[in-house]
Formats: sequence, structure tokens, C-alpha cells
Amino acid sequence: MRMSKFVLISVRRTLLVAAFLAGSLGAGLAEESSPSQKGQEIATKLCARCHSVTRDGDSPFAEAPPFRTFSSKWPLESLEEALAEGIVVGHPAMPEFIFGPEDIQNLLSYIASISQ
Repeated sequence: MRMSKFVLISVRRTLLVAAFLAGSLGAGLAEESSPSQKGQEIATKLCARCHSVTRDGDSPFAEAPPFRTFSSKWPLESLEEALAEGIVVGHPAMPEFIFGPEDIQNLLSYIASISQ
């Protein structure tokens, strides 16, 4: 009788460990956000208080052009360098932002996805 309780406890532990590992591995296999989705998160977090960062609507700050119009005003490739070095020219109230290479690509990918 004592042996069967021990076996039962061992089986339960094994099943709990297996369930935990399966859940942990499954979480690691979850689909990662696309560059455009990451860019949208950046735009929403850092830019949306002044710029419209969606496919429609006016910018909250009238002097800040909507993101969807950027590609009609500038080649998006030219924004890459400005984003890397820090955009200091923009609308008068614009703060200076400096982005890393991955964030730049993500942000430009998002802007391209909503461009007119």
C-alpha cells in the first residue's frame, strides 16, 4: 500500500512538471508581433499626442502632419537617417527623438502600412 502511494505521488509530480513545461514552452512559441505592429506601438506611445497615427482623423496638434501623409511629403527612406540622428526639425513643439535601428525599421514599416 505504501509503495502505491509513493508511485501515485511520483506520477502526479511528473504530470505537474510536464504540464508546467508544456505551458512554458507554449508561451515561448506564441506568435511574435510583426514589425508594423511594433511600429504602431511606438507611434501610439510616443507620437499620438500630437500626430494622427492612424489611417484617418486629424492630428491632435494641428501643425503635426498625420503619419499617413508622410510618404507623400518625404521618401520614407530619408526618414531613416533623421530618426537615427534625432529629428530636431518638425513642428515647433516637437521633442527630439533618437531611435535605434530596429525601432526605426518598425516605425517606418508601420508608416508605410497606413500611408495614403
